[in-house]
Amino acid sequence: MLTKSRGTSLGRAITGSLLIALLIAVAAGAAKIPAPSVSTGGTSNITYSTAILYGYINPHGQVTNYYFQYGPSGNFGSQSPLAPAGNATSTTKVSQAIPGLSPGLTYHYRIVAISPAGRTNGQERSFRTPKVPLSLAIVGAPNPDVFGSPFLVEGSLSGTGASTREIVLQANPFPYTAGFKTLGNPEVTNAAGGFSFPVLNLAENSQLRVMTVGAPVVVSPVVVENVAVSVTFHVRRTHHHGVVRFYGTVTPTVAGALVGFQLLKPGHKSVNQGGTVVKSSSATVSSFSRRVHLRHRGVYRALVKVANGAYVSAYSLPIVVR
Repeated sequence: MLTKSRGTSLGRAITGSLLIALLIAVAAGAAKIPAPSVSTGGTSNITYSTAILYGYINPHGQVTNYYFQYGPSGNFGSQSPLAPAGNATSTTKVSQAIPGLSPGLTYHYRIVAISPAGRTNGQERSFRTPKVPLSLAIVGAPNPDVFGSPFLVEGSLSGTGASTREIVLQANPFPYTAGFKTLGNPEVTNAAGGFSFPVLNLAENSQLRVMTVGAPVVVSPVVVENVAVSVTFHVRRTHHHGVVRFYGTVTPTVAGALVGFQLLKPGHKSVNQGGTVVKSSSATVSSFSRRVHLRHRGVYRALVKVANGAYVSAYSLPIVVR
């Protein structure tokens, strides 16, 4: 009995030792599986707001995922979505597009890979997004502008550093051969790059542009602000039955311009009811006058057609003829 008991105990001890040895071997085998090997790669397609980041991963046969950490400092602060890198046993090149970047900043980034065997961080690298080039856009409001009336030149400066920039408005009057000269006082763009130049009046049709003061010098496209002649229109009865006198003034002087009297019919084309020619009254004002046999009562207006290039044609305000 004692011999049998001793044999049984010895067998149990041997079995326990083998189990422990097996567990140690399994643990040792598991410890030999390495975490992913990674290397942070370069970049491509860098724009003002996006970039493509590259990296290299060896999963060592383990199912591996990866992402990029990035930000304006070594603390990063942002990361790309988790993406699969497979379970190969060789090095694989991976990439991800990164949106939402800001222009003119240096970004730090690195690749990070994760598998059941652990996590590996790639080395930190950096890139810089380019600045957005400055550009100007302007418009005259209204256009055409009535002679002697104020209007606005509105627009925006876009790009990196567009806020609080000093700008000037320049004009080149018809016939556009004198060259551009600064008109009025400089303005400063607001926080969004917007601006507005009030202009009291233009003497004639003019090319307009806006440009920045100081480097970098940026010039807007040229726009033509048209100046429409200012037309007054009146009617007066005469001693002849059915005959009225249409008369008015045109500012500035545009002697020789044609005047047409139009009967307005809502929903239909206007009907021409005769016309005349503008005559010079003074150095600044011209006038027109014509007796017309009135066949229809209603709403009339005068159209002054200008063809000298310095101004554009214009209508008068309508009047009611009863």
